[in-house]
Amino acid sequence: MSSSVQLFRDQKYQELKAQCVQQRRLFEDPEFPASDESLFYQSAPPRKVEWKRPKDLCEDPHLFVNGISSHDLHQGILGNCWFVAACSCLALRKTLWQKVIPDFNEQEWDPKNPEKYAGIFRFRFWCLGEWTEVVVDDLLPTMDGMLIYCHSNVKNEFWSALLEKAYAKLAGSYEALDGGSAADAIVDFTGAVAESIDLVQGKYGETISEQMKLFEDLLKVHKRGGLISCFITASSGSTSEAETKMGLVIDHAYSVTAIRKLRLGESLIFSFNAEKLFMIRLRNPWGKKEWNGAWSDNSEEWKKVSDSERKSLGLTLENDGEFWMTFEDWCKNFTDVDICRIVNTSYFSIHKTWEKKMMRGAWAKSSEPLLNRSGGCFDNKETFLQNPQFVFDVKKTEDKVLVSLQQEDRRKYKKEGKGDSIPIGFEILKVEDNRNYRLHKLTVQERVATSPYINTRTVFLKRILKQGRYILIPTTYHPGITTKFILRLFTDVPSKLRELKADKPKMTCWSLLCGYPRRVTQIKIHSAEGLQKQDRSGGADPYVLIKCENQSVRSSVQHNTTSAVFNTQVIFYKKNIDSPIIVQVWNSNILCDQFLGQAVLAASPSDPREQRTLQLRGRGGQEAIEMPGRITVKAFSSDDLVEL
Repeated sequence: MSSSVQLFRDQKYQELKAQCVQQRRLFEDPEFPASDESLFYQSAPPRKVEWKRPKDLCEDPHLFVNGISSHDLHQGILGNCWFVAACSCLALRKTLWQKVIPDFNEQEWDPKNPEKYAGIFRFRFWCLGEWTEVVVDDLLPTMDGMLIYCHSNVKNEFWSALLEKAYAKLAGSYEALDGGSAADAIVDFTGAVAESIDLVQGKYGETISEQMKLFEDLLKVHKRGGLISCFITASSGSTSEAETKMGLVIDHAYSVTAIRKLRLGESLIFSFNAEKLFMIRLRNPWGKKEWNGAWSDNSEEWKKVSDSERKSLGLTLENDGEFWMTFEDWCKNFTDVDICRIVNTSYFSIHKTWEKKMMRGAWAKSSEPLLNRSGGCFDNKETFLQNPQFVFDVKKTEDKVLVSLQQEDRRKYKKEGKGDSIPIGFEILKVEDNRNYRLHKLTVQERVATSPYINTRTVFLKRILKQGRYILIPTTYHPGITTKFILRLFTDVPSKLRELKADKPKMTCWSLLCGYPRRVTQIKIHSAEGLQKQDRSGGADPYVLIKCENQSVRSSVQHNTTSAVFNTQVIFYKKNIDSPIIVQVWNSNILCDQFLGQAVLAASPSDPREQRTLQLRGRGGQEAIEMPGRITVKAFSSDDLVEL
């Protein structure tokens, strides 16, 4: 057993199976008994449910019959089309389902050695950053000798029914699976990074350019092993699971099983004025009820496509729940899409490789402001910074950053009436280049990105950030709410993501000898202008060097300008309150950098806190000779080390 796999309820599959084989009995799971409490947390069964083993339902039971396929699944009476849609997506990817159903050959029925069968199975789910193994027995809920929940279209195939049972056990009951998100289930199956897109809000049905961008993005996700599902949100007037006139079911999850550019037959090139059509194939978890518009199974359009192209598309004309549509029709008819990316972190890949960092955290309440970690969103000005804070660096001039914040699965709390996801989100702030302690007050920092705040399990954001240091603050929307979360950050080069826990420098024995900081100063160098020209073209390559006591921070170089915008932020903890802060401007040269002037700040708490423009001078104090150029700065100082 890999040490990275957690055991749900500490049940050890191999030990339990060996005991059952030795005692010649079939496993009965005491942790998820074959009783109503495993079925329901509030409803009562409509009729008596009988729990039966596969051998009582058919003659030759198997986990898989002729392999695993997205056609294996039918929903049953539970409102968990989202789970079945996620299973359909999973069935398309062998490398993914083999993680969820480990050692499937070992778990399969063996007709030659029936004595080895113990009625026990195991499945693995990715729960808040850890693979978790769930053990179940093979007693399944039935009525009139038929499975009532998820089942295969082949009577003697049981992988989907057993997988659903393990997932229900994780959630606390089958009823806890009534209503949910396909994206959540896909993340639980794969550890993928989920992103939800509102097709209506993004005007994808109207704007062709946005449609094409989305098509290329989905095509790339699909080709690289990602999983996609979609649905039509019920509007205020429509009822859930009603059918549109085009044959689509409202509030019902569909899995995307293929995305293709379709070549048209030769004669079509002139009439369509295009050589390719952008197409998408979907599957209804009910295994029936299909789209009846253009390119539906029996539509005229398919006659225009060559037999070989139809064959390569795997076109079937049965009412099996699977159908093709043009991407434009899809954008116009569906309202929401869930994209689950399998982010590539392998160094041995031809595709883009991402650097990944994952942190675990929790929003926790305390009446002591410095210890409180549940401060709510940015609107809660007094408490917002009383949230967990994570610092990371962007090393390149600019870098594309993917952020995924995921809260713990709350379905297990449905019995207590607290099963809904909490509205969560996060802020990204550009902070001082040398900040190593928690932020207590927003002064010179820039708010560069805000995620949506939404009551879904996962919130996702893509951003291009400039070089520098950033603090990422995950929050609940309302203050005082407690739950666990994981934060995942993907960047092009390592980001050194870590949590900031200390509020100020630590007092040590060394501090007694060498002194402990008595003042904190934040400074932002906005810009420099009117600098001395340094080359024939009349420009310069300036940077700033900010010094205090024995610390210094250097900005990046701005090229070919005598009026540079730096927006460089730094923070210093000073042991001697009389130590000045020196801001020097230098010109970058291959052989030897040239000094262009400096400004000296006393950095006292009584200094003005608004933006100031200072004349550059030579080395020395305020009396040194003037040099060409001015520098614009903003500074804050305090003798309370946890004020800033």
